[in-house]
Amino acid sequence: MTLPIEQDTSRYRQIVRGKVKQNLRKYISNGELIGRRGKDLVSIPLPQIELPHFRFGKPQNGVGQGEGEVGDVLGQPQPGDGSGGAGDQPGQHLVEVEFTLDELAALLGDELSLPRIEPKGKHNVKAEITRYTGMRRVGPESLRWFKRTYREALKRQLAAGAYNTAQPAILPIRDDKRYRSWKEYPRPDSNAVIFYLMDVSGSMSDHKKHLVRLTAFWIDTWLKAHYKNLTVRYIVHDAAAQEVDALTFYHLRESGGTRISSAYELCAHLMQQDYNPDDWNLYAFHFSDGENLGMEDNDRCRKLLEAELLPRLNLFGYGQVESGMQPLFMSILRNISSERLSKAVINNDDDIYAAIKTFLGKGL
Repeated sequence: MTLPIEQDTSRYRQIVRGKVKQNLRKYISNGELIGRRGKDLVSIPLPQIELPHFRFGKPQNGVGQGEGEVGDVLGQPQPGDGSGGAGDQPGQHLVEVEFTLDELAALLGDELSLPRIEPKGKHNVKAEITRYTGMRRVGPESLRWFKRTYREALKRQLAAGAYNTAQPAILPIRDDKRYRSWKEYPRPDSNAVIFYLMDVSGSMSDHKKHLVRLTAFWIDTWLKAHYKNLTVRYIVHDAAAQEVDALTFYHLRESGGTRISSAYELCAHLMQQDYNPDDWNLYAFHFSDGENLGMEDNDRCRKLLEAELLPRLNLFGYGQVESGMQPLFMSILRNISSERLSKAVINNDDDIYAAIKTFLGKGL
């Protein structure tokens, strides 16, 4: 039987989930959310949510008592201009609720109608699975094998002539007890690699990198819901490309010119060297303001995409961040016909929501 408190708790969780889902666009564009992230949980501030209950306090106008307007909250002090003295009534506060990354990914998928991803190659990364296949004489009571224990006790009593058919009581002793034993077996598991490529040339401001960081967080959250093993590789480029760690990726100061092909060449090299596309699910996301060296390098990028990257990748996403002009590089990508190529313009925080749907909406 479900207790009333359990019903209330379940209802509260549904209300919280609905509130977060209703405002998901706001949370997607909120960088503070990433800062609230713990080991496996994300803290999300919500307006105070309470289940209906009786509240005791000083007598105040209620239904049928005095003037009132539609929407007035009963039993609550009305807001003033702050000119009065110290008050004795509680105010409205924010409450923080915790969501796992899997729960956030589920909300993201529901709200954006994202399709499920079907992983491919599964034999490179091994996980462990536990199976109870054996038996032993010692172990915790929670693993006692009752059927085998009963059988051993019956055999002992029959052998000793202590079994009474008129009163067939089977009383196991310590030597009769049998316990299940387990063994761990390697299990193939799905695996994926994300390559994040970012332009760090002189035109990439801190705000542009802020847009990249938020978008990457939600891409990570979604892909981790589908893959148990997720490897992330970071590549930065100006006129030359290099692989860096996550901290450097998000905090490297901008400088220098732009040659996008250098990043594509390095990404193709790393894939060819370390990841067989038959065994790995490969994703790449490139963020830039689109201001490249010139037509010669744009053509080089197009050839690299068509010949080296797109044939190996599940998905290549290009995000053009906060560009004040209309750089030619986006038009170069528009001339490439491939279902594995997704393009999005991210000029501000609100564009992140649409960009994630564009990148992940195919579910490749």
